[in-house]
Amino acid sequence: MRHHQQHPWQKPCPAHTREAFEQFLQVYREDPRPIVLDSFCGTGMSTAVLAAQFPGAWVVGIDQSAHRLAKHQPTEQRNYHLLRAEAEPFWYCLAEAGIRLHSHWLLYPNPWPKLSQFKKRLHGHGAFPILAQLGGTLEMRTNWHLFAEEFGLAADLIGLKGSIDTVSPTSPMTLFERKYQKRGQTLWRFSGKFSN
Repeated sequence: MRHHQQHPWQKPCPAHTREAFEQFLQVYREDPRPIVLDSFCGTGMSTAVLAAQFPGAWVVGIDQSAHRLAKHQPTEQRNYHLLRAEAEPFWYCLAEAGIRLHSHWLLYPNPWPKLSQFKKRLHGHGAFPILAQLGGTLEMRTNWHLFAEEFGLAADLIGLKGSIDTVSPTSPMTLFERKYQKRGQTLWRFSGKFSN
């Protein structure tokens, strides 16, 4: 993580992600509201849930898979947008535009469980320090305790102060959450707020 802080991530933004960001930016400029970001949103189930929880905000769900997004079941909420975009470059676009978040949700990101895959894990990725520029509160959920612990350590290094606890939602926010609950797995949550 310290390496990533000293050597900022500079991967070029893919064209489809830049287009998705510009599309949302136009909506945001016409009607500025607090922004709730749902990264790696999959089918957008969680995005719709968040839209109901934050009716006065723009809730933006981003996922790189058009296939997953196509499975979205629309709801009556009109304050959310689903965008096909890579999360990390999208974060960079937000930071570059000086946009700060009300809250950021990272629900069951790919854990990349093999030790050799650490740099692919969310908190081992070169773009992780960008989250500090976006501010707000952040909640990450996982069914792997080690992942939550690692995330908490990395979060502290970028000024994200928070805590880890278990969560037992009465209504699952994602299909993964529903599956893990049915299997009786413990669900872990990191929740915190940026100090800046």
